[in-house]
Amino acid sequence: MVAIRIFQEQDWAETWKIIEPVFRAGETYAFSPDITVEEAHKVWIENTAATFVAVDSNNSILGTYYIKPNQPALGAHVCNCGYIVAENARNKGLAALMCDHSQAQAVSMGFLAMQYNLVVATNENAVHLWKKKGFVIAGTLPKSFRHSRFGLVDAHVMYKLLK
Repeated sequence: MVAIRIFQEQDWAETWKIIEPVFRAGETYAFSPDITVEEAHKVWIENTAATFVAVDSNNSILGTYYIKPNQPALGAHVCNCGYIVAENARNKGLAALMCDHSQAQAVSMGFLAMQYNLVVATNENAVHLWKKKGFVIAGTLPKSFRHSRFGLVDAHVMYKLLK
């Protein structure tokens, strides 16, 4: 059984263990592979409207996501989210569950739409899932992501109206 709950500061060490290898890999997030734990905490916890964790029945963290306004002021009605699933919990529907949760959370927070700013085109599983969840590719940014293995690759801006 998986539950999604609001992040608590005592969750940080376990959350960092999940996000660190993803950031270090340089394949899906634009953060430097050399990001420090303090910088990661700022982007994933401090500079968000809320951060959530998905936990199993033992309260072990399986995944995490954040939600925040995509832009200030006149663009703040559109939110942005980032999701990471622990390697041992992948391909079990957790990303889909967190996406559904984030959309409901976004609506409850008053957001009217959700936008993913940089979905790396080589991350085919994410592109497929977000399309399945009703997101459209609003645009493709040619060679806008410096992938650690493939060099310069395309990235998509994906968007969904929530109301």
